[in-house]
Amino acid sequence: MPDWRGGVDFGRAADDYARHRAGFPDSFFAHLAEQDIAHADARALDLGTGTGTVARGLARLGLSVTGLDPSDELRGQAIRLDGEAGVSVEHVSGRAEDTGLAEANFELVTAGQCWHWFDRPRAAAEALRILKPGGLLVIAHFDWLPLPGNVVAATERLIRWHNPEWSYHSGTGIYPTWYTDLRAGGFVGVRGFSYDEDVPYARADWRGRIRASAGIAASLAADAVTRFDADHRAMLERDFPADPLIIPHCVSAVIGVKPG
Repeated sequence: MPDWRGGVDFGRAADDYARHRAGFPDSFFAHLAEQDIAHADARALDLGTGTGTVARGLARLGLSVTGLDPSDELRGQAIRLDGEAGVSVEHVSGRAEDTGLAEANFELVTAGQCWHWFDRPRAAAEALRILKPGGLLVIAHFDWLPLPGNVVAATERLIRWHNPEWSYHSGTGIYPTWYTDLRAGGFVGVRGFSYDEDVPYARADWRGRIRASAGIAASLAADAVTRFDADHRAMLERDFPADPLIIPHCVSAVIGVKPG
C-alpha cells in the first residue's frame, strides 16, 4: 500500500530496507530507559513501524509493544526480524492518523523516522487519544549527515540527479517544527535531545540502504533503480574506496506528555 504522500511506497523496497538499513542504535534505547521515557511493563505503540527497528528495541527493554504500519510487505519483514531477534511484538495494519485502537490504552507512543510522512495534526490528535494521561509521544529520527566532501553529500547529489523531485536532502537531523506539532496538538512538557553517532556501513550495505530510501526504490521504476545503483557503485569505487564507510548520523527526539 503506497504512502499517503507522493505515491512513495516503502513496500517496494522492503527487502533492501530489512537487510541494509541500520536501525536506531543501542544508545537511543539506553537513553530512553535512563530518562524513564521507556520502562518495563509499559504498553507502547510504534507508529509507522516499518521493519520494526524501534518496536524491537522497546521490546528488548521489557515493554509490551504493538507495531502499526500500512504496508503488508514491511510488516512481514518486521515479523521475520522479530523472530530472528527472539522478541515478541504484535503487528497490526493501520495508519497513524486513524489507528483504530482503543482510547487511553498506551503509556508510550513512538514514531521513528516517519513523522514527516504523516498528516501531522491528525497523527498528533490520534496519539493524544490513545495515550493514557501522563503518557508520552516520542518523535525520533536517526538521520545521515551530509557534510562537505563526505560520502553522504556525494550520494545525495547522485540521488537528486536521478530523481530531481526528491526533496529530503541536506538535512541536519534536527526538526524544530515537531516541537510546534506537539504543543499545538495538546501535549505539554515538550522537550528533546540530540547527539551524533557514527555508523559503519559496508559499501554493499550503503548501496542497499540508499536503494531502500524514499528517493530511489520507494518512488522510482525498477529500471531506474538499476541505473542509479550502477552509478552509485561506480561513484563509491572511484571516490570512496574505504570499506566500511563511516557514515555520520544524528540521533534526535522530541517528547511530549499527555496532560493529566
